[in-house]
Formats: sequence, C-alpha cells, structure tokens
Amino acid sequence: MKALIINEQGLHLAEVEKPVVASGNALVKISASALNRRDQWIREGLYPKIELPVLPGSDACGEVIQVGDPIDTSWIGKRVIINPNNNWGENPKIQNRDYHILGMPTKGTLAEYISVPVDRLVNAPLFLSDEEAAALPLGGLTAYNAIVNKGELAKDKKVLISGVGGGVAQFAFQFALAVDAQVWVTSGKENVIGQCVALGARGGVNYKEPQAIKSLSKSVGGFDIIIDSAGGDGINTLLEALAPGGKYVLYGATKGLPSTLNLRNIFWNQLSVLGSTMGSDQDFSDMVQFVKKYQIHPIIDSIFSLTDGVQAFDHMKSGNHFGKIVVKP
Repeated sequence: MKALIINEQGLHLAEVEKPVVASGNALVKISASALNRRDQWIREGLYPKIELPVLPGSDACGEVIQVGDPIDTSWIGKRVIINPNNNWGENPKIQNRDYHILGMPTKGTLAEYISVPVDRLVNAPLFLSDEEAAALPLGGLTAYNAIVNKGELAKDKKVLISGVGGGVAQFAFQFALAVDAQVWVTSGKENVIGQCVALGARGGVNYKEPQAIKSLSKSVGGFDIIIDSAGGDGINTLLEALAPGGKYVLYGATKGLPSTLNLRNIFWNQLSVLGSTMGSDQDFSDMVQFVKKYQIHPIIDSIFSLTDGVQAFDHMKSGNHFGKIVVKP
C-alpha cells in the first residue's frame, strides 16, 4: 500500500506492506485523513522520543473491511473515525506514563489502510462528510478537554480563543459558539480574525499588539475563559485579560516558558491556571456526542491527495491555512 513515511531521508511517499490484522484489531480502508501540527513537528525533528521510520497521522475516517476475530464481524462495512488515544489508563483526568498518540510510535493514518484495536473505533457522525469526520479526532478531543472540561464552558461565558489559526483553537472556537458563549479571538493575521467574525465571533485583535488585548479585555469587562497554546511571555497579558475568578487553560507552549510570571495577579484575582493535553477515552466519546448534538462541521482549509502529501505538509508549515488540511488516498 502507499503511505507517507518520515525517515532519515525526510518525508516521502513510499510503498509499504499492508497491515496484517491481528486478533482484536480491525482493518480500516482510509477514505480521508487529516494533518495536525504534531505531524509537522515530527517531520522537523522537534517532537520528543521520535522513533524513525514514522508513518505519521492521528486523524482518519474510513470503512472497516476486516476484523481479526471472525466471531465479531459487526464492525465490517461501518464508516468509522479512530480514537487516537493509546493507553490513556484508568484515571480519567491524567494519562498513563506509557500513553501515546496514534501516529508514533504506532503506525498512523497517512496511508491507504490502517490496523487498529477494535475498541478504538467510533461510528463517524452521519451528518459529516468523510473529510469533515477525518478532521475531528485529535483536535476535537484536545479542544473539548480544554474548553469544556477544564474551562467549564457554558452559555454567555465570555471566552477568548488565543491564536485561533490553529486546529485545536478552531475547534474550541466552534464549541464555544455552539453553546452560545460570547466569543472573541486573537490571531496574527487580520484575515483570520475577519473569517472568525464572519462565523460568529464578536470581535478579535492581533496578539502581536499586547495593548490591543488589554483594551479588548477592558471593553468586555474581562474574560471568564481564555484558551491558549502559546505560553511564553504573552501569558501575563492573557492572565491580566481575565475577569476575577477567570480560567486560563493552556494546552501547548509553542512560545516556550515565560521569563516572568505575575503571581500577585493570579492569587489576588482568584485566577485558575489549568494545563490540558488530549483527553481520555470518555472525553473522546463525549466530544463526538457534543459534535452530534450541536451539528458542528469542522472547518476544512484544503484537500490533497496522498500522492501530494509532501505538499500538504508544506502548506501546513507555511501557516497560510485556516481550517484542517485533509489528505485523501
């Protein structure tokens, strides 16, 4: 079968062996997969514990065509998405030490077929296209745990989504809109802010202008929830933008560690600083039900063929996209 492989020579399309389906597993013929920033970080060697060669990809929609146990054939013919969690563990709030995400070290979804344990299969929402369903798993799960569980999202809450150009941030944005929260965004690109306003955001500012964030916060009376993946020195600006009792939820640190942290602001204003990463199997199930309930369609930027997979990665690296990048075998 054809697959995208990352090895010592870099990212390229290769011919690899079709998966053998072991007992307890299912063979899925992939109709669409989607990229995450994680895939590009692995390509660039910026992700921890990389084990080459890598068959990347955490997101997919496809059809089950074979199961390892001939007694259980109920999944055959079903259109499914794949829960990207592996070994989350018994604690619903904290992952195991040996937890990992589909796509490394296990073989991922950027291929024509994938074999996964049957308990990773979830029926794809009927109202979503293959491309939309493929875009959902990892980004949707991460956003759900961050904004719904940690942020305690609710109607009329004042929410700021920082760096809304990213996939997880866009799901958090859509989830907040779905429950009728009051949503604002930040981005380094004016066109992205404009697209979010067109989709229902009340406004937005450029995060490169800290005074703009402060002015926005003052105009709305402070935010109840801020969702962020950057960290770095911008964290103090965002914390100052919270209303007393507000929640700052961090699910990444692309800007690294802050050089200073205003602890007085945190304790005096009774702020909550919450870390979040991915989510449990129950969170995945809850996220899919949430998407069904509110009929949320993931934002799709572009669709590439598997043959043009390197170009899909390059498009992600450029940052000139709004929505998920989908790859179809």
